[in-house]
Amino acid sequence: METIDYLSVINQNAVRTGVSAADKEEAFRYIAQILYEDGTLTSVEDFIKDLNERESLGPTGIGEGVAIPHGKSRAVRRSCIAVVKLDHPVPWETADEKPVQVLILFAVNEADKSTYFLRLMSQVARKLAQDGVCAKLAGAHTKEELLSALS
Repeated sequence: METIDYLSVINQNAVRTGVSAADKEEAFRYIAQILYEDGTLTSVEDFIKDLNERESLGPTGIGEGVAIPHGKSRAVRRSCIAVVKLDHPVPWETADEKPVQVLILFAVNEADKSTYFLRLMSQVARKLAQDGVCAKLAGAHTKEELLSALS
């Protein structure tokens, strides 16, 4: 099976630190707006609806302050990953019942929803499972530090 380089799918425009959001909904809206403005999304509202639908199926918080929300949506023109560090943790459904500060959000085009994105997500999950990766993400203060933690 070919290896997919998940780093190449990260939308460089949607890697941000110091993002202010009071809750999950504000965080989703912030990311969706960035993706809409750069042409990745055709609709902020449709994408947020699809994200929330996926959230209702089960927690996307993996623990250690990190969540990997994902939405398969017709509103996504090209699949990508956004990486956002909030300026403070927000409540989230997580494995360790702690709030989340780092979001690795997958925006998935309907056409890519099969094995391609499942393999991509599994690569990211394997990376996040490595010792110290979530701590590096939590400690990141710049876009470069976020990307370095995922490399």
